[in-house]
Amino acid sequence: MALLILGIVLWWAAHLFKRLAPAQRAALGHKGKGLMALVLLGAVALMIVGFRGAEFIHVWAPPPTFVHVNNALMVLALFFTSPGPRKGTLFYKMRHPQLFGFSLWAVAHLLVNGDLAAMLLFGSMLAWAGAEVVLINRAEPNWTPGPRGSVAKGLMFLVISILLVGVIGYIHGLIGPSPFPG
Repeated sequence: MALLILGIVLWWAAHLFKRLAPAQRAALGHKGKGLMALVLLGAVALMIVGFRGAEFIHVWAPPPTFVHVNNALMVLALFFTSPGPRKGTLFYKMRHPQLFGFSLWAVAHLLVNGDLAAMLLFGSMLAWAGAEVVLINRAEPNWTPGPRGSVAKGLMFLVISILLVGVIGYIHGLIGPSPFPG
């Protein structure tokens, strides 16, 4: 569990560094992007190893039907993290579609995992996404949406998201639990 928590702390620290210490981040210059990328890779690795190695501590028992809700939310999560909202016509005025998609990913995983490690990992990721939205809005209050996209582009990214859920779900099943019922 310690590795999981360390990974979560590193994830938060690397992402919030720019918002909470902008002068120090700016002083790192262009090489700071590479450094933050390495810290984030390390954070993800620690979270994966920590999550997989964590003792199962039962918190709640998700109903089996939540698997379907999870998969539907994952389609939306992938859509919102894609260029779809900005290139389409429905959500082009949405300020933080990627963070919203990330939040949907976290909620989807909270719905189907009933152990303490999952609550820590996905709950902290959901809280991080919310904190990022607040900090970005404070740091950059003046924002205007880009141009309105087309229905065709939005639908294209939705279809790609559906296909990606299938591919990612298949790979997920190879390395861990299958996200598909049956």
